[in-house]
Amino acid sequence: MLKSFWFWILILFLSIQIISMDIPSKLNSKPENEIVASKEVMNILQRSCYDCHSSRVKEPWYYNVAPASWYTQLHVKNGRAVVNFSEWNNYSKEKQLKVLDKLPKSIVIRMPLLTYTYLHEESKLSNIEKKTLAKWARRLKEKIK
Repeated sequence: MLKSFWFWILILFLSIQIISMDIPSKLNSKPENEIVASKEVMNILQRSCYDCHSSRVKEPWYYNVAPASWYTQLHVKNGRAVVNFSEWNNYSKEKQLKVLDKLPKSIVIRMPLLTYTYLHEESKLSNIEKKTLAKWARRLKEKIK
């Protein structure tokens, strides 16, 4: 009975592999469209934000293994819809200001996602890094206005 159970679990797992989200990890973006910031800020963004908010997502081993791939790729799709730092200079001033206005609160409340930091310890933001990003967002917002 137990062997039969695991057999059907395996069949189910293999079967769901054919269901694909097809969210590409890499998009064609021109380098001139990418956000420009200090080296310190870029290091933080690339380490903690770019895997969901850029055109260059690193593909972890589970990126193409269902059902984890569905969850991961949906987060990438939704993250890019909010902001794609690789396309920053294509955004209108209004969109840029809206993102910068929400960024400090998002960092404090939910970003990066706990489900992401659980598997990617290095992406966690320290309090100093959160303050650095918030300060950068405020300064850039004033510059854009």
